[in-house]
Amino acid sequence: MMRTHPEPFDWRSVAEALAGLDIVTDAAERATLSRDYYWYSPILKNALDSRCADLVVRPRNQAEVTRIAALAAKRRLPVTVRGGGTGNYGQAVPLEGGIVIDMTRMDRVLDVSAGTARCEAGTLLWDLDQAARRSGQALLMYPSTARIATVGGFIAGGHSGIGSIRHGILADPGNVRSIRVVTLEESPRVIDLNDADIQKVHHAYGTNGIITELTVALAPAVDWINVITCFDSYDAVLELGLAAGARAMAGDGIDVFLLSAVERRIMPYYEALADRVRGRDAMFALVSPATLPAYAALAASLGGTQVLAMSDAELDAAGLPHAIECAYNHTTLTALKTDRSVTYLQVAFPPPLDIGLVRSLMEEFGDELYMHHEFARAYGHLTAFALPLVHYFDAERIAEIIAIFEARGCTVFNPHTYVLEDGGMKVVDTAQIDFKTRADPLGLMNPGKTRGWTAPLPAPR
Repeated sequence: MMRTHPEPFDWRSVAEALAGLDIVTDAAERATLSRDYYWYSPILKNALDSRCADLVVRPRNQAEVTRIAALAAKRRLPVTVRGGGTGNYGQAVPLEGGIVIDMTRMDRVLDVSAGTARCEAGTLLWDLDQAARRSGQALLMYPSTARIATVGGFIAGGHSGIGSIRHGILADPGNVRSIRVVTLEESPRVIDLNDADIQKVHHAYGTNGIITELTVALAPAVDWINVITCFDSYDAVLELGLAAGARAMAGDGIDVFLLSAVERRIMPYYEALADRVRGRDAMFALVSPATLPAYAALAASLGGTQVLAMSDAELDAAGLPHAIECAYNHTTLTALKTDRSVTYLQVAFPPPLDIGLVRSLMEEFGDELYMHHEFARAYGHLTAFALPLVHYFDAERIAEIIAIFEARGCTVFNPHTYVLEDGGMKVVDTAQIDFKTRADPLGLMNPGKTRGWTAPLPAPR
């Protein structure tokens, strides 16, 4: 049940109690900092556009986070934690108003060692990767929005990303080593979670503790080559994904960091690549220079034509998009820049991928849905996640499409709901709820975002 503050509520006194901190009271700026990329979904846009923080605070260190948490608990104020605001599910939207904690001032890289990096939660993934590369290492994975997304936001709400074909998903053991959390209590505590215990807050969307610091795994850096290979059918693109993915996982002469299959009807959205990809289905890949010949030979054996193979620097010089800009939800973003009639879904096909199932779904949906698959390791298996573009009609039709995918054995992570268990999680994570009783006993964090928490929200005081 939604709760609103008794009117009028004295937010000036809250600001005064936080004097000396970086506080945002301007209405327009508060509105901007109360949004993320939920507008990818017309359903979420309708539900969330009017939500706004009463106050935004940008802490510069853990001591300031603790001060904010203590005051919020004492006065029973809702708290929503925000990183770069690149999430797609309303994670950073304050359903009940209250305080938004913008973590982007806490952006220090604290340590880069052999195999790990430790940083504050507001550090941009791009900046952390650059710091790692100065030591000859690199991040294991990151979203396509790495230049503006924070590490804390990615771990709090992310699942996988660029690099998951090589290193697995975030939840795979060893990828995230530790998470530091500040509790939302009148006397806040600092809790360090390590190894398997990080799952208590990973993918909890900021509902059960304020993440202030993280340690993530690193791997030796590779200067990946951006490769586009075109085919005469989407079936053949998926065949390349299965073959190259299997060889990469087996260490059989192919090393890839990205395998993103995109069908031809999406290609017109990639305007800068029109001359190369128009009218054909394609695989966008990041391939190691040492194994590019083997990858190219495999693609050619399946009927592929390589139309581009460039380093990041060469793409920049040519004014062309990188492969990561044609992958994951960057594809949705690119489409929405010129076509606001589309939205998307997130679908996991059961492994091993059945290409015939994909083909039958494409035939069933016709021009209503355009296919796009990401190949990844997940819990040791080669998996294909689809992020199809959907021409939006209404919420009822979205529900029908989801039901069709699920009836065919797929798992749909619904991006059109802000309730955690109704979207990606599907079930209540009892370990995360148990941890919430420790880290957020008053139920003030992201109220309304989880069905697993049933305690009544206390009134402000």
